[in-house]
Amino acid sequence: MARLLHELILEQAERAPAAAAVVHRQAGLDYAALASLIQAAARGLLALDLHRAERVAVYLPKRLETVAALFGAALAGGVFVPINPLLKAEQVAYILRDCNVRILITARDRADLLEPVLVDCPDLHSLVLVDGTSVARRRLHHIQVIDWPELLDADARRTAARTIDIDMAAILYTSGSTGKPKGVVLSHRNMLAGALSVVDYLDNRTHDRILALLPFSFDYGLSQMTTAFAVGARIVLMDYLLPRDVINTVARERITGLAAVPPMWVQLAQLDWPPAAVDSLRYLTNSGGAMPRATLTALRRALPKTTPFLMYGLTEAFRSTYLPPAEIERRPDSIGQAIPNAEILVVREDGSSCTPGEPGELVHRGALVALGYWNDPAKTAERFRPAPGQNPGLPLTELAVWSGDTVRADEEGFLYFIGRKDDMIKTSGYRVSPTEVEEVLYGSGQVAEAAALGIPHPMLGQAVVAVVKPLRDDFNENALIACCKQRLPNFMAPLRVIVRRADLPRNPNGKIDRKRLVEELRALFLEPAI
Repeated sequence: MARLLHELILEQAERAPAAAAVVHRQAGLDYAALASLIQAAARGLLALDLHRAERVAVYLPKRLETVAALFGAALAGGVFVPINPLLKAEQVAYILRDCNVRILITARDRADLLEPVLVDCPDLHSLVLVDGTSVARRRLHHIQVIDWPELLDADARRTAARTIDIDMAAILYTSGSTGKPKGVVLSHRNMLAGALSVVDYLDNRTHDRILALLPFSFDYGLSQMTTAFAVGARIVLMDYLLPRDVINTVARERITGLAAVPPMWVQLAQLDWPPAAVDSLRYLTNSGGAMPRATLTALRRALPKTTPFLMYGLTEAFRSTYLPPAEIERRPDSIGQAIPNAEILVVREDGSSCTPGEPGELVHRGALVALGYWNDPAKTAERFRPAPGQNPGLPLTELAVWSGDTVRADEEGFLYFIGRKDDMIKTSGYRVSPTEVEEVLYGSGQVAEAAALGIPHPMLGQAVVAVVKPLRDDFNENALIACCKQRLPNFMAPLRVIVRRADLPRNPNGKIDRKRLVEELRALFLEPAI
């Protein structure tokens, strides 16, 4: 039984070597070939003098080399750091410096863009380029440069250091409510426990074909790979282009499992799904925010054979809850109950348990709780705190993740998301959940995308402002406002509606970028009237 992340692939290579493991465009690898590739990558990294727990960053779109680099780093005893390919040079350089990356694996065009900032990354000693058969120069600043074939052909003079399941496997950078991104440190145990838990409730099997649509720098995206490899299924790599491309890929590759975030589901729900996609898609999953009820209804209508799984998670604990599909009719707004091998608590500020219906903070305990934030003890202490209700006889303190999210539980223990502490809108003394306002906006049938924001206001504290992208050309702003006033109390109804014809901005994980929108609209009510 696998205890380390890379052993998922190695065990499948022994069990079913000829089974398809990963597909990218017209290329693919079976499990035997994938195992050989990650073993060669691991030898090459060791030949580059990678030592125990040193960081290997992978700044690439989804391709076969990306998969080999990530798992090869783990096999070599290192820690992989997947960097979102959408990030710009300065953002990449921040991550490289913050977690002291030693080896960077990327492509030639990306390396050219990074050249001005790599001089300020003193810990970086090697740059591996995956495209081309030879490199034009052997050094870039203080960094040696080699190509991918050289890495694979290298013969390490030493073996990897012994690794056990509580050792670091990955660092995933997640945006915070303030300041720079934080590096969440995940152990082999964290990632394996997460994969096995998801496999349990999704009932994944070897015949599944899972589409990897989300970035690997996003824990939800990375888990599509670990889930597939845990059962010997096939993962199909795709970098998101247009919604129609996603549906065409589902049909062409006979995809059985599809994971996405709410803005993406909103777009996919507006399209026609061909019969081949309808017949092949066994399940879909949603995380990264609440799926609007109107979107869920549209997807269920378009995909009658597909089982929807509504989930809640956070990078610091991977995945916390899921709603059993049998409960969707009765509880379409619920985020469900704890996933297998996790306990979810709803607590007051003092750590005492909330009563049913009482809002409180979601606290996650169990094997999925991460090791903390890289090189940031202060932020780690804020989020990773002693689990509530510990037995006083235990001499060691168990740490749990205090999510910062406000939820409530019903009488049967099903949870309902209310909002994040840093997303909650405080207006006229009331606390308003953006999710509740957005549900009404989507339910109007007039908007394709929506974000409810709290914008500074001299009298209200914050004003509720809705930023929307119309669904149709005959969009009627007055009708939307009337719908909100009809379905929401006055203090929750948007004071202004901002119409955008283009897509709303997104952060690197595909979620609507609320921070950017708030900054753009910050002066909306503060500028003096002319």
